[in-house]
Amino acid sequence: MTYPADFADAHRRHLEDAELLFENARWANADHLYGLSAECGLKAIMLRLEMDVALRPEHKKHLPDLWPLFEHFAREHGGSRYVNMLSEHERFNDWSINNRYARGCKFHDEKVDPHRDAAHGVSEVVQYVVQERIA
Repeated sequence: MTYPADFADAHRRHLEDAELLFENARWANADHLYGLSAECGLKAIMLRLEMDVALRPEHKKHLPDLWPLFEHFAREHGGSRYVNMLSEHERFNDWSINNRYARGCKFHDEKVDPHRDAAHGVSEVVQYVVQERIA
């Protein structure tokens, strides 16, 4: 059974789990979840801007390929400030969904730290968007 997408919830729980793994030096899985957290965060923002990322096949992208779609859509739909709140390193240019198959020894805290920081940066924007839309 496949449950409906809840990108905001997935973003939050992937980030929380990544933190637990990071604190226990489980670098490979922490890195993977930081990327998924950021990806879900961007999709949550896009949904807030009324883009149906859950249904359209062309939106089923992973980082870093998702970033240009997010940036373009946000700028076209009044979300330029969200793009501007994110720095270059939040694009996850050196992260790959395919690294879930890589050997764990390829990961270490120095490689994971930038992804951790970036995922937290995306989280700050998600929280801002949620608060902005509530107010």
